[in-house]
Amino acid sequence: MARQNEKKRVFISAAEPSGDAHCANLISTMRRAGRDVEFIGTGGPRMQAAGCQLLERTTDRAAMLYNAFGLVWYYIKLIRQISRYLRNNRVDLVIVCDSPAFNGHVARAAKKSGTKTLFYVAPQLWAWAPWRIYKLRKYCDRLACILPFEEQWFRSRGVHAQFVGNPLLDELAVNPTANEKNYTDFDPAFAKIALMPGSRRAEIDKLWSPMQQVAAKIKEKWPGVRFTAVAVDEQAKTVLKEKQAGDFVCEYKIASVLQTATEVDFAILASGSATLQVAAAACPMVIMYQTSRILWHLCGKVLVRTRFLSLVNILADTQLVPEYMPYFGSATSIANTCIELLGDKQKLRETSRKLAELVAPLAEGKACRKVGQMVMEMMA
Repeated sequence: MARQNEKKRVFISAAEPSGDAHCANLISTMRRAGRDVEFIGTGGPRMQAAGCQLLERTTDRAAMLYNAFGLVWYYIKLIRQISRYLRNNRVDLVIVCDSPAFNGHVARAAKKSGTKTLFYVAPQLWAWAPWRIYKLRKYCDRLACILPFEEQWFRSRGVHAQFVGNPLLDELAVNPTANEKNYTDFDPAFAKIALMPGSRRAEIDKLWSPMQQVAAKIKEKWPGVRFTAVAVDEQAKTVLKEKQAGDFVCEYKIASVLQTATEVDFAILASGSATLQVAAAACPMVIMYQTSRILWHLCGKVLVRTRFLSLVNILADTQLVPEYMPYFGSATSIANTCIELLGDKQKLRETSRKLAELVAPLAEGKACRKVGQMVMEMMA
């Protein structure tokens, strides 16, 4: 009887800033609902501020693709530490949030310790390497999907999946349809354009220079165009300024992607979750991303199974916005596409409307509340 009255204990794992934000909001939502749950895990400052006891602050070491290879030994030691903790301490549930390359090992450790696991944010097996589904079935007890089509895709393959909505848009409390732009008085010669090269240093290193080249070519066409570079924090802002081309001029802001996208006419940005924020602002965009040419030709073309790579176009199941992924060559083709779009007010207006309609259902899910319910059900 004493065991039943003990406070429930959840181990929660995030490896990147986005996962830190999602988990922090989940913890806060459950606290506001009066759930008497203790959270221990790995993550970042937002989880810690929400009341999670951190074994390790992982978000400071977030990396992508080949940039992660230098951190392999760090993650090996961390997974061993987590495995020991799960073996030696009572845990009622393990939640792993995004970052499947790392969190798959955490889920495996949970399985070995006999603890149920909830995957929060489904790994994109429908996009690449779908044969990994057998591992997900083995280590995942329940799966919280943040894209509408994922629930049926995973359920048809034997995974207990539920669509909960998109936590990013829940956190922003956004109404996409209210952000539609009409472009009635829009003049491309005086357009306001946001440049969003991403939040990670690796993204900035790869994309900021070609973004400036694209912007310079637009400026040649319309000298009155104004550019705003968006940075996630002061450190990123400093990096952007340090890497600014000598003759390039723009405003630098530390601001949210959503807020900036509502204030501008057009955006050029790195692929990732920011594209959904720009879509929620009903802002037409061009998406670009750059990776290793060698890795792409050796692996990417074989592993990727979707027609499109950006989240916006995957959700739309059509090329709603131009995507240059991966981007290898000259910036001229990207600049020409931007100039063509900026010169077509009707196309801009239609794209704005379609983006708002596309993203609206994702903002209605109340993801944190639904995931909190799943957590309590699994520990009942």
